[in-house]
Amino acid sequence: MKKLLSVVALSALLASSHAMAGKNYEPVESDVVPVDVPNPFYVGIGANWTGVSRDCPCDGSRVKDSTYGEILRVGYDFNPFFGIEARALQANLGINFAKTTHYGIYLKPQYHFTPLMNVYGLAGYGHTETKCVASQSALGSQDFKKNGFSFGAGIEYDLSGDQGIQGDEEEGWGLFADWQNLAYKDSPQNTNVNVVSAGITYDF
Repeated sequence: MKKLLSVVALSALLASSHAMAGKNYEPVESDVVPVDVPNPFYVGIGANWTGVSRDCPCDGSRVKDSTYGEILRVGYDFNPFFGIEARALQANLGINFAKTTHYGIYLKPQYHFTPLMNVYGLAGYGHTETKCVASQSALGSQDFKKNGFSFGAGIEYDLSGDQGIQGDEEEGWGLFADWQNLAYKDSPQNTNVNVVSAGITYDF
């Protein structure tokens, strides 16, 4: 009987202790750490050199002309390896040269061969127009217009110093240099339009 009373008393004491502990318990509030969601958009501006060449109707030789201008890039990285980019450029900083304008949209596969540098390709559709603004231009007076495929390749360098942050997760300033072919032996007279660009980018 004494053992039974002892067990009952001990059980009551434990139950009372748990009840008191429950009354004294205060929930601990933990700070919510915000998740930094990367912004995949970026913009870029720069300068370009544009070269135009075509067959001369007189004797079949190639005539060439070139000038300088500016370029604007706006892009979206779906992931570190693939994005899409819209481009607009103009080259008219010269006298007696052909004036070239272009705008288009490109698929942009890319690969980071170092934590801060990547190479990329460009393949897309755009409008290209070359207008000979002076009779002294080597290309003569014949204008050129094209709607269709164009392509290119380039390299980018991340100035933010964020090692291992690539593509859609990059943030801050960077540099780029690339080449585009806007027309490859297109009519009339097998016209070629090549552009070399360089400038700065900003990833949001």
